[in-house]
Amino acid sequence: MDDFEIREIKLSDTNGIKSISEEDLGYECSVSLVEEKIKSLNKNREQVFVACKNGIVAGYVHVEKYDTLYFETMCNVLGLAVKKEFQKNGIGKKLLLVGENWARENGIKYMRVNSGIGRVEAHKFYKHMGYESEKEQLRFIKKI
Repeated sequence: MDDFEIREIKLSDTNGIKSISEEDLGYECSVSLVEEKIKSLNKNREQVFVACKNGIVAGYVHVEKYDTLYFETMCNVLGLAVKKEFQKNGIGKKLLLVGENWARENGIKYMRVNSGIGRVEAHKFYKHMGYESEKEQLRFIKKI
């Protein structure tokens, strides 16, 4: 893990983020969409950190401030993924800890993460990192 750099995302990370999002998270996306999203990041509300090795994006974490009317501000993990060939090297742990540190620096005391029911290995990882499953839910989407 020592030879990995953790830093804020750059526009030059676009292809790496696209690749990880598709191959390791299963979300099809275009280079132009990822580029647009990186350009429009609102760093007052969200941040993306990447783990790189020899210029290759090995993983990333995307965190955001999450507010509701009924609970203190939380930090929502919008995405955490590590390329398959780099998994089991502590990169996911390091990225999550960097995300947690960002939350603390922004005065946030709670972390929140949603993980699909089939992502059993991810669930084990989050439990190992001290996260507790509080409920099961369904997600509904409507294209408008």
